Amino acid sequence: MARGFFITFEGGEGAGKSTQIERLARKLRDKRYAVTVTREPGGSPGAEAIRHVILSGAAEPFGPTMEALLFAAARSDHIEQLIRPALRRGKIVLCDRFVDSWRVYQDNIDPALMAEMEHVSLNGVMPDLTLIFDLDPEEGLRRASARRGNGEVDRFERETLAIHRRRRQAFLDVALKEPRRCVVIDATPEADLVEEAVTQAVFAALPVRSHAEPKAVQET
Repeated sequence: MARGFFITFEGGEGAGKSTQIERLARKLRDKRYAVTVTREPGGSPGAEAIRHVILSGAAEPFGPTMEALLFAAARSDHIEQLIRPALRRGKIVLCDRFVDSWRVYQDNIDPALMAEMEHVSLNGVMPDLTLIFDLDPEEGLRRASARRGNGEVDRFERETLAIHRRRRQAFLDVALKEPRRCVVIDATPEADLVEEAVTQAVFAALPVRSHAEPKAVQET
């Protein structure tokens, strides 16, 4: 069976990645593709346990290097337990955040150490297509707050607006450096219009870059 197709969704807080992943997954399944939806950190039992430690802020006192190592460990488990097997079965994998978020959010680590951790944790697996959802960080935080209601703010949402603005530019820089892999999606409009842009980008890429045929069995 031909290798599947790996799509990652990147961008700042409140940009609507989760909503668009759900919509795209439904659309692909309607066309009889087998789809796996996942997220980073998380996606496998071991990685989900690490996700709780990271997002709760419990790792923060140990410093950024330890946090980066936890992210890398979670990704390695996620890839080997879920992503690689799904791709080998010819499935389309949709992932909410992946290595680009790690690069952007862990920007205060020694570059050589980051490169080594990235190489080991990825173990040859990179996205075929990355959608970068671009939104003004102030609006993104407002949307995230409205979505959350009275829920607890996670480790990253608590950071300053200046940090979120710096990360927005870092995501755009990733897209500039890797235009063959990355497509920037304007996340400002309403969700239906964003969905149209996502659909266009994905279905333009699939016929050219994926040889997997639509599957009769729809898996999650």
